[in-house]
Amino acid sequence: MMQRIKEIKTGHLNELADYVEQLYKKPQLRHLFFELTTACNEHCFHCGSNCDKPQPGELTTEEYKAILDQIKEDFDIDKLLLCITGGEPLLRRDFFEIMNYAKDLGFKWGMTSNATLITKEVAHKLAEAGMKTISVSIDGLPETHDKLRGYKRGFELAMRGVQNLIDEDVFAAVQITTVLNHENMKELPELFEIMKGIDIDSWRVINLEPIGRALTRPELMCTPEDLRNMFDFIRQARRDGYPVLYGCSHYLGLDYEAEVRDWYWLCNAGVYTASIMSNGDIGACLDIERNPKVIQGNIRKDRFKDVWDNRFEIFRRDKAEDCAGCRDCEHRRFCRGGAYHSWDYDKDEPLICMKGVLFDIDE
Repeated sequence: MMQRIKEIKTGHLNELADYVEQLYKKPQLRHLFFELTTACNEHCFHCGSNCDKPQPGELTTEEYKAILDQIKEDFDIDKLLLCITGGEPLLRRDFFEIMNYAKDLGFKWGMTSNATLITKEVAHKLAEAGMKTISVSIDGLPETHDKLRGYKRGFELAMRGVQNLIDEDVFAAVQITTVLNHENMKELPELFEIMKGIDIDSWRVINLEPIGRALTRPELMCTPEDLRNMFDFIRQARRDGYPVLYGCSHYLGLDYEAEVRDWYWLCNAGVYTASIMSNGDIGACLDIERNPKVIQGNIRKDRFKDVWDNRFEIFRRDKAEDCAGCRDCEHRRFCRGGAYHSWDYDKDEPLICMKGVLFDIDE
């Protein structure tokens, strides 16, 4: 039976690999991220974008409205989801002015937030502004969460925000995302009991990645044992019928692919996903290091559609070709060098590889 399952998965992955080759040639914009601000009221040690204070020269209200007009003119927005993030996007005083403008133009949108600012009134205003989905960060039990995020009462306020969103009873999906590290991994079972006790639509679990401020805390990186325990936990929870899933990072091998997520791994950066950063820079996934190689233009001087159609070459090719270890790997066709946010653009090699952790393990 196990061999048959692996054969089926291999067939699916080969079909996906063929599809990706076509996607490189004809990308489909499905998710457009707006990094409204780098200002944040929390100071998370693992923040991939090093958010703290607003950058000088962040896009203005009128610039965002002009971008929305431009995107509507150039794309079929019925096939597009705006993904609003930061920093903490609710810190922008013009947040609801921008998002109500997007709603009036017909955009569907969702948001990533720490939820500490989501009072009952704010939750209602989000509903009125047309928000469809939201992902809220909860990174441990109360004491751990507050410590990791550098914000007193952060857990309490975030969970209050989640309940206020649930009480509105209009959003398509209220999700909680948890970043696990070597220390808070032990809290996974207790966190699961908390998640089962609230009416969220899904619980997204991801591991700490060696990016952003997390690079300052190498002792908190997950060990191979941590990762195996995490994936086994997610797989069993899904088999038991709970809406737990792993994030979009990394090819996981035949034992775990399609077991811990709804489908097989594909990095969306530059083929389904693009971003406009708070300073106007255009890129792919916002978790990607802000290396000059990955910045494709700036919305203040470039039309987004021209950039989407004619640039992004770095994301529309098999980057495994650039790394000797990846180039000769038997899993290359399915992995393609891994996720773009965990790629070292100076050394041209992956920062994380699950080979030797989840598959092809030397016992």
